[in-house]
Amino acid sequence: MPEQTTTADAATNATPDFSQKMVDILNYGALNLAVGIGYRTGLFDVMDAFDDPRSVEAIAGAAGLDARYVTEWLGVMCTGGIVTVETAEDGSPRYRLPRSHGDVLARRAGNGNLGVYAQEIPLLTLCALEKVVDGFRTGEGVPYAAYPRFQAFMTELANAKHRQVLVDQFLPTVDNGRMVDRLAAGLRVCDLGCGEGVALALMAEAFPNSRFTGIDMDPRVIEIAAERSAAAGLDNVVFRVGDVVALCDDGDIAESFDYITAFDAIHDQQDPLGALRTVRRMLAPNGCFSMIDIDSRTPHQANLDHPMGPFLYTVSLMHCMPVGRFAGGAGLGMMWGREQATALLAQAGFESVAVVEMAHDPFNIHYFCRR
Repeated sequence: MPEQTTTADAATNATPDFSQKMVDILNYGALNLAVGIGYRTGLFDVMDAFDDPRSVEAIAGAAGLDARYVTEWLGVMCTGGIVTVETAEDGSPRYRLPRSHGDVLARRAGNGNLGVYAQEIPLLTLCALEKVVDGFRTGEGVPYAAYPRFQAFMTELANAKHRQVLVDQFLPTVDNGRMVDRLAAGLRVCDLGCGEGVALALMAEAFPNSRFTGIDMDPRVIEIAAERSAAAGLDNVVFRVGDVVALCDDGDIAESFDYITAFDAIHDQQDPLGALRTVRRMLAPNGCFSMIDIDSRTPHQANLDHPMGPFLYTVSLMHCMPVGRFAGGAGLGMMWGREQATALLAQAGFESVAVVEMAHDPFNIHYFCRR
């Protein structure tokens, strides 16, 4: 009788030589680190501005960096296929960043910039590797305070994204454009996990008839947000320190907002269901909630073709899941997925949930909810 072949066996037999895959993993892991260094030091921007290949000395000089370090970095870049190298008439090497590579690596790339994300894994490794490894044994989470440099990086990233797309691209899509008209007329708006308040400041400036409240558990970012809003002369925005679940006990907050936003904030909550229930309680009748989060599916099997699956799961493993698991929390993680997100929103009492894809942001999804 012939031996039966399982689906798993078939998949294994169809896989190319795994040793070669491991070589690729080691090479690309190293490239991620070196690309992050190139982005942080401004080397990609310097090379992107050149019209022709340049020497190490010219590149280092324009960047204000040490030529020996730049030489070694260029070794990574040219063997990794990020930059090209050719030999000049005098026999010395000349390096060039192809324009198409600058389109995704240089800061000019704007919302299409992928180079900036190369900093995430090195930062998370620096902040939390040993704590996460310990968590595998203990099951304990990692406190938010363990990630100061990573939080600062993510705040900078979110702020840049809001400036590029929030008012001109995101809000015009909300409720088929009706939200912009309502904001112009005047609404009570809250942003949960507001950070330094950039999103609120942009909305407060664009819609002076509306009133805006920012809530975040980090006192320092609330202080920054308040200072910046005051300096900008915005008198229609206020900020408060608070945990969204704890707000459930605040009687003054019930039914006090017409529109609530949460940008990549709910999946980090230790009690996400409690947070969503509080959001619903905060909404006035017919109020709306925009929850923007990473677009994924809940089962691993449904994410096998996700173009950034390993990267996003790793960020979640190193930050989102352990932060959410701290002090006995749920630990949803970034890749909680559409199925779990819509289920929790329904449990929280939202009668209407629309899952809206966004052309300007293909890696996130907009859960638009009505009370």
